[in-house]
Amino acid sequence: MKELGIFLLNHWLLFLALVIVLTLIVMNTARFSLLGFKELQPADAVRLMNDRDVLVLDVREQDEFSSGHIIHARHVPVAQLTERVSELDAFRQQPVVVYCRTGQRAARAAALLKKQGFSEIYKLNGGIMSWQGAGLPLEKG
Repeated sequence: MKELGIFLLNHWLLFLALVIVLTLIVMNTARFSLLGFKELQPADAVRLMNDRDVLVLDVREQDEFSSGHIIHARHVPVAQLTERVSELDAFRQQPVVVYCRTGQRAARAAALLKKQGFSEIYKLNGGIMSWQGAGLPLEKG
């Protein structure tokens, strides 16, 4: 134990860096659950879609949606979500998987849905880019 104390005194900067990195890892892991939604990897999203009645919500812009989207996804751009949230009322008690291109807009949309009373919200980690990277299908139009 004495050696550990000596090591920490001699390498306090290294120890401080370790503490900062660990803190950032914990904060990153906890941030979405604090906001009221969880992140899903593409394979987990597919499992959820196969096992349950899920609303898949694409919050990208119209041109992005038209160029390719997850099959059966509903399209409501994040900029219109506040005004159009009533269109999704039937899905308040169902799982909702939200995605955009990379995940930033989806995080905003998921937080908004949580505030509006949706009970089970997931954000597709990495957005449509991770979906495509996993080789999963898209439909166009």
